[in-house]
Amino acid sequence: MKKILIFVVFFLILNCSFEKVIQNHGVHNLEKKQAKLKINQSNKNDIFNIIGPPSTKSSFDNDIYIYIEKKTSSSKLTKLGKKKLIRNNVLVLEVDNKGLLLSKQFYNMDDMKKIQFDESITEMNQTRKSFIYNFLYSVRQKIDDPLGKKRIKN
Repeated sequence: MKKILIFVVFFLILNCSFEKVIQNHGVHNLEKKQAKLKINQSNKNDIFNIIGPPSTKSSFDNDIYIYIEKKTSSSKLTKLGKKKLIRNNVLVLEVDNKGLLLSKQFYNMDDMKKIQFDESITEMNQTRKSFIYNFLYSVRQKIDDPLGKKRIKN
């Protein structure tokens, strides 16, 4: 019995990895890749060849491509496996309708900490019900009790 227990413990120790697991999301090495792009020289084909397809794309007057890179690692056992953010980069590219790169903005973790967000809260008055809600509620009551017998209490 002792030999089996020792074998199981030894087997678990050998299989457990003590190296941190690093998870990547988005484009790898975004900072190095964006350095290769030149404003007013690079075009859509260059962008797709260097970085690949964007994480998010929006079209207004000009196309805006957004690339995201996020790298996390599992933390120490004392932190109960919470994820530690290693790298969090965002690249915003603006391309005109001819396909030429107009502007690029690169944000790393330090830049994102400087961005100010409005912390005001919009309050909703949930006690006032809409006309549609009241109408549908009354229709439901009439379907459930067409003769009105359930509402009469003896």
